[in-house]
Amino acid sequence: MPGLSWSRTVAREWVHRSSVAEVLLTDVRPDRTGGFEAAACWPRSHPTFPRDGSDLHSPLLVVETLRQLGIYLPLRFLGVPQSARLLIGDLYFALSPGREPRAGHGATEVTCAIAVSRVRRDALGAVTGLRLEVHYACGGHRFARAGGGARFVDPDGYAAVRGRHGTPVPAPWSPPPPAHTHAADDRPSPAALAVGGAGDVLITRRAGTLAVEPADPRHPFFFDHASDHVPGMVLLEAARQAAAEASGGTLLRPLTGRMVARRFTEFTPPALIEPVPHDRTCVFRVRQGPACTAYGVLGYDRHAV
Repeated sequence: MPGLSWSRTVAREWVHRSSVAEVLLTDVRPDRTGGFEAAACWPRSHPTFPRDGSDLHSPLLVVETLRQLGIYLPLRFLGVPQSARLLIGDLYFALSPGREPRAGHGATEVTCAIAVSRVRRDALGAVTGLRLEVHYACGGHRFARAGGGARFVDPDGYAAVRGRHGTPVPAPWSPPPPAHTHAADDRPSPAALAVGGAGDVLITRRAGTLAVEPADPRHPFFFDHASDHVPGMVLLEAARQAAAEASGGTLLRPLTGRMVARRFTEFTPPALIEPVPHDRTCVFRVRQGPACTAYGVLGYDRHAV
């Protein structure tokens, strides 16, 4: 069998992306151990790359690769229908300092070794949930791992889940017109958060608290396609930005992270994010009204603090 290929991306529909430019996977196949192997191409120029003077890739690319694998594998190999909705319950990632590939002149070719476990099926044998663990390597050297759990529900099941949380399935969110912005002074500066520009800022201050409120509701990475709730990637990056803001810019690039989604985070009213930095970690909670919708912790290298 020929080796993995990085020549072209997989079909965007298999990873729930609208833009081909946001597809990271290029090849996915079963391996000899009962798991899977995959190739991912991490681009040099990408809106999620850090702007802190580092030539390392953003940790978000580790998580986005995990997200795309968590969609592609069930759809392509496990018989989950395209109409199913993916619900992420939890995720984690960990990078190894000193082993990460440098972002060079071209794209970085990443190899993924994937283990699938805790596969759940309904009475008819259809897959309804699973866990993934992914190990990332470049040039034959492992540099990161990530994993998480997800479940898959059909449209009727999705509506039922929404109903149990007291929210009927809303229409996919339509971003407000560009004129709908808050005063620039309400938002941390892009430099303080190590992002490329004002449009990459996902948080703002409201009455002394931080709210998840993207400056650019048409951001090409975070809002590549319509959604009826705030995407998990938005919450994770908002947490990273909140940690940077709360720590005065000392906690910028996490090397480890965990997030648990307890329920859907809606677009309105804006969810509050509550970071608590301590030493080389930052615990965070996302709250909407009286409910905690997500929580987690980010960890940072000793030398970054």
